[in-house]
Amino acid sequence: MTSTDTHPTADAITWRPRSRRVTWLVVVLVVLVALAAASIAVGSRDVAWSDIVAALGGTTDNLGQAAVTKRVPRTVLAVLVGAALGMAGAVMQGVTRNPLADPGVLGINMGASLAVVVGLAWFGLSSASATVWAAIAGAAVAAVFVYAVGSLGRGGATPLKLALAGAATSAALTSLITAVVLPRNDIAENVLSFEIGGVGGATWSGIGTVVPFLAVGLVLSLLSARGLNSLALGDELATGLGERVAMVRGVAALGSVLLCGAATSVAGPIAFVGLVVPHLCRLLVGVDHRWLLPFTALTGACLLTAADVLGRILVRPSELDVGILTALIGAPFFIAVVRRQKLREL
Repeated sequence: MTSTDTHPTADAITWRPRSRRVTWLVVVLVVLVALAAASIAVGSRDVAWSDIVAALGGTTDNLGQAAVTKRVPRTVLAVLVGAALGMAGAVMQGVTRNPLADPGVLGINMGASLAVVVGLAWFGLSSASATVWAAIAGAAVAAVFVYAVGSLGRGGATPLKLALAGAATSAALTSLITAVVLPRNDIAENVLSFEIGGVGGATWSGIGTVVPFLAVGLVLSLLSARGLNSLALGDELATGLGERVAMVRGVAALGSVLLCGAATSVAGPIAFVGLVVPHLCRLLVGVDHRWLLPFTALTGACLLTAADVLGRILVRPSELDVGILTALIGAPFFIAVVRRQKLREL
C-alpha cells in the first residue's frame, strides 16, 4: 500500500501552476543564501561580519581569516551533502513507490558506513577517493539487499516490509560496525565521530574528491525524472507509455546510490533528510519529478545548513553535529508518516 503522494494520476502530475513553482524556487534560493551567510557568520567564537567580509575579500585579518578558512568549506559541504541526501530520498521514494523510503530508513547509509569502517580497520583505507568508492559499494550492496528482503512474500515490496527490512538491516549493520571497532582503539574515536554524522571536518580536498561522484549522481537522477513520473502510475501503465521500466529503475537507483554513498563517505550516515525533504517539497511544487528533484536538492541543502547553524548556536561554545539534529527532527516526522499511511499488518 502506498500513499497518494507517490501515486499521482496523469492529471495530478502537472497540477501545480508554473508561477507558483517559480515563486517557491525564488523563496528557497533566498533562504539558502541567507542560511549560507549565517553559516559563515556563526561559529564557536564571535567574529564581526566586517572582519569576515574583509577576509573574504582578501584583506588580512587573523581572526576573520581563521573563521573563513574553517566555515566556508563547512558551509559548502553542508549544502552539497544536504542536496545529495534530499534528492536521493526523492529518487528512492519514486523508484520504490514507497513514501517511507530514505537512505537512513532503508539502511543504505549504514551500508556505506560499514564499508568505510571495514576499509579503515582491515585494509588501511586512507585516501579520500578510496573511501568514496568503498562507501558507494557498501551503499549499493545494502540497497540491493534491503529491496530483495522487502520484496519477499505476498504483495512484493510494500512500504511496511521495506521499512522493516531497512530497520533490521540498519540494526545489524550498526552491530557489525561496533564489532569491528571494539578491538581497534586506534580508530575508535574517529569512527564514533564519523558515525554521528557531521560537516565540521570539511576540507577543500575532501569536497573536491566527492564532487564528481555527486555530479554524476545528480545527472543520472535528473535524467530519470520523466521516467519516475511514469513509474508513479504503475509498471504496466509505464510500460504502455513506452518506458523501459527496468532501465528507469536501474538508472535512478544508481543515481541515488552515488548521491548517498558519496555524501556518507564525507559526512557520515546522516539520517532523515531524504525522508523529510521530499514530503515537504511535494506540498510546495507537486509530484512532477522534473520539478520535485531540483527542489529537493535545494531544500535538502537548506535543511542541513540550518541544522549545522543551529547546532553551533544551541550549545555554544561547543557544537552539536548535524546528525543529532536531523534525527531529532526526522524521527517524529517518520512516526507521523507511518501513522498517516495506515498500513495493514502483513
